[in-house]
Amino acid sequence: MNDQNRRSTDDVRMRGFARRQSVEMAIAWLDAQLQPLDPEPVPLRLAARRVLAESIASNVDVPGFDRATMDGYALAAESTEGATSYNRLPLTVIGDSLPGRPFPDHVGPGQAVRIMTGAPMPVGADTVIPVEWTDRGVAQVTITRAGELGAYIREAGEDVRPGDVAVTPDTPIGPAQVGLLAAVGRSRVLVRPRPRVVVISTGSELVEVGQIPGPGEIVDVNSYTLAAAARDAGAEVYRAGVVPDDKPKLLSILEGQLLRADILITSGGVSEGAYDVVKEALSEIGTVSFDRIAMQPGMPQGFGTIGPAKTPFFGLPGNPVSALVSFEVFVRPAIRFMLGKKRLFRRTVEARSMSIFSSPTDRRQYRRGLLHRERDGSYSVELVGGPGSHLLAHMAQANCLVVVDEHTTSVDEGDTVSVMPLLLAGS
Repeated sequence: MNDQNRRSTDDVRMRGFARRQSVEMAIAWLDAQLQPLDPEPVPLRLAARRVLAESIASNVDVPGFDRATMDGYALAAESTEGATSYNRLPLTVIGDSLPGRPFPDHVGPGQAVRIMTGAPMPVGADTVIPVEWTDRGVAQVTITRAGELGAYIREAGEDVRPGDVAVTPDTPIGPAQVGLLAAVGRSRVLVRPRPRVVVISTGSELVEVGQIPGPGEIVDVNSYTLAAAARDAGAEVYRAGVVPDDKPKLLSILEGQLLRADILITSGGVSEGAYDVVKEALSEIGTVSFDRIAMQPGMPQGFGTIGPAKTPFFGLPGNPVSALVSFEVFVRPAIRFMLGKKRLFRRTVEARSMSIFSSPTDRRQYRRGLLHRERDGSYSVELVGGPGSHLLAHMAQANCLVVVDEHTTSVDEGDTVSVMPLLLAGS
């Protein structure tokens, strides 16, 4: 991942994580594991919001012919010399040029062709007189102003000429790029695929949404939350649901899901509890490190690769806020890397804190907040709720994460803090 938050060392690449690592070191280790996906051809109608994986050169002129940019009369500029509101010049109208129905003959001296915006210029015509400069005649038209050579004409190849590179590789494809690709005649293009992300929640205490939890049971939140986050990041998402704390069942599900996964995410089972079977199961099918990252929330994490294809694996914490924050910090950049995006991490802004709060020593803290844009263009932010990793309602109310670095232990009202806006795609 090539972004400002990347840190890479040979030591990290070789050994994975130690028992406690910084966020930067974790990202650097992930960088060493990720590989871009092979490009795939798609119809142009499906290319929007993808990243182009080839250079597109034009074989045609865009536009393909000289065309009028105003409704009026196409003629030779020399035929209008001396025309003024006091010296009106009459010209003979010999036909019409319409979009898709060009005038077929030559325009000579003293002649004019009525023309519509976008219609081809007739042979012999080198200017367009706007209809407002005329008496709008049909058989004969009177000109009240002289025309300039080339006026109100869009020339063939003015936008793109044969051989010109229309769109370069690694360009995000938006509406303008789709339009240009259509103009140069490309009905299919080579793009970076959407990574296929499989999301699994682990835990025997989990029940599906819509079921009434029994004693000690809780509704599965994380698979829905993480699936939505992955989809918003641009991935093709498969939610595999809930898997109990049963090693054979978990192994069976994991091995089956690997057939369609470019990234596999689990939540839960990454702490040091006696019944966390995720670590035990994954040790049989991959190389995964389960360690503690210097961040809050989201300290316990699992990263590595599993299966014969060395599919990237993210084992996220089970608490909902921890899982979602961990996704933002680690998984979202990985998805964007596979998409071929140049900007992997969310942009941050500086804001004035409206809250007083503390932060733990030697951990990067991510607090939920409400970001406000002030009249002078600056930002202010207030915290939403406490730091607890289970307080999902506060996460749902927030529109940003306040990022407090490892060396800051307290923030006073009025201090400048770094803020990560949590903008949804398309918002």
